[in-house]
Amino acid sequence: MEKRVMTVGKRRKGMVAAAVLVSGVLTLTACGGDDGGDSGKDGKKSGAQGEADQAAAEQKSAARISIKPKDGASSASINDGGEVSVKGGKLTDVTMVAEQSGSEVEGSISKDGKSWTPAEALERATKYEVKAVAKDGDGRESHETSSFTTVSPDNSFIGYFKPEEGKTVGVGMPVSINFDKPVSNKKAVQSAIKVSSSSGQEVVGHWFDDSRLDFRPKDYWEAGSKVSVDLNLDGVEGSEGVTGVQDKEFSFNVGRSQVSTVDVKAKKMTIVRDGKTVKTFPISAGTAENPTYNGEMVISEKYKETRMNGATVGFTDDDGEGEYDIPDVPHAMRLSTSGTFIHGNYWGADSVFGSANTSHGCIGLNDVKGAGDAKQDGAWYYKNTLVGDLVIVKNSPDKEIQPDNGLNGWNMSWADWKAGSAV
Repeated sequence: MEKRVMTVGKRRKGMVAAAVLVSGVLTLTACGGDDGGDSGKDGKKSGAQGEADQAAAEQKSAARISIKPKDGASSASINDGGEVSVKGGKLTDVTMVAEQSGSEVEGSISKDGKSWTPAEALERATKYEVKAVAKDGDGRESHETSSFTTVSPDNSFIGYFKPEEGKTVGVGMPVSINFDKPVSNKKAVQSAIKVSSSSGQEVVGHWFDDSRLDFRPKDYWEAGSKVSVDLNLDGVEGSEGVTGVQDKEFSFNVGRSQVSTVDVKAKKMTIVRDGKTVKTFPISAGTAENPTYNGEMVISEKYKETRMNGATVGFTDDDGEGEYDIPDVPHAMRLSTSGTFIHGNYWGADSVFGSANTSHGCIGLNDVKGAGDAKQDGAWYYKNTLVGDLVIVKNSPDKEIQPDNGLNGWNMSWADWKAGSAV
């Protein structure tokens, strides 16, 4: 086979062609288009537009305002909706208004000027507008506006709780929460609520139904203790499509221990405070036909005077009117949801107290019309009793009161109480 050999001349032509090709590649690679602008040597724009842009940049405030939630949001939280913060400056003015009513929401700027928060939780299903102004270190102002609508009641739930924040109560007072919608996800809801005592007592929740959750320790609260409650329900799903909106911490104080024991058969009540008997009063309880419940009952409400009408609790005459209608019952203290009270009695003869049971189920103490005589038994007991104090009724022909009839969960064993917990 003939072997071909490249001559020197041919080799030179190949090298020239390669050089041209490489040169072409280099030329293509080096191509860069001119941006067509009129930038100077330092890359900055020249002319009127450049000067205007530079002036605007110099005048723009460094303060950056943020409003929570974003503008146009719906289903906003009632707890943190309307919160304003700023970076690179300090807030100088914030206004928040409920658009429909025009009412202004109170709030305050923090000491460091970095944030503003509403003083109270917002209303549900309400549209708000927030306007904020801040200044940077050079005094240049920044403005921001946002409108949003809070969560609808149809898609949210809240809990109404007892006792009230900061109150001093008796040793029997549970933490009782009634939700405005049924709760199916009980574990999640109960887990979001924390109740603790300075005494270190174990506190457990118990569901009476889908809407009521109570908390108590095994035994009565220790006298002089402080109970703290944290409702961290914001965003917690209570049932499908329904979430909580509350985020609240509060506490209450437990006062001295006072337990009153009513002996229906003996027709007397003995008051024991911090382990010592301080008073014994003659009483008149329910008749044999309308006996008083037995059991441990917690005083849940107090009224210096109140109206009592038998028709509201099922005691009616043939004409449908109440068997009794007393407009000014003195020194009334509620023991049950169904209408059991311990109260002053001015319409009964003095002789019935301690000798006859004459009521429709309430416990009566001798008193006067108008609740104005401090020497009366009813007046003394009212003055010296706290919401949360206990009244124990014994030796009545009636049954024991149900634990959910009032704040009376003490009529349940600790094992049964804990069995009603979802966590």
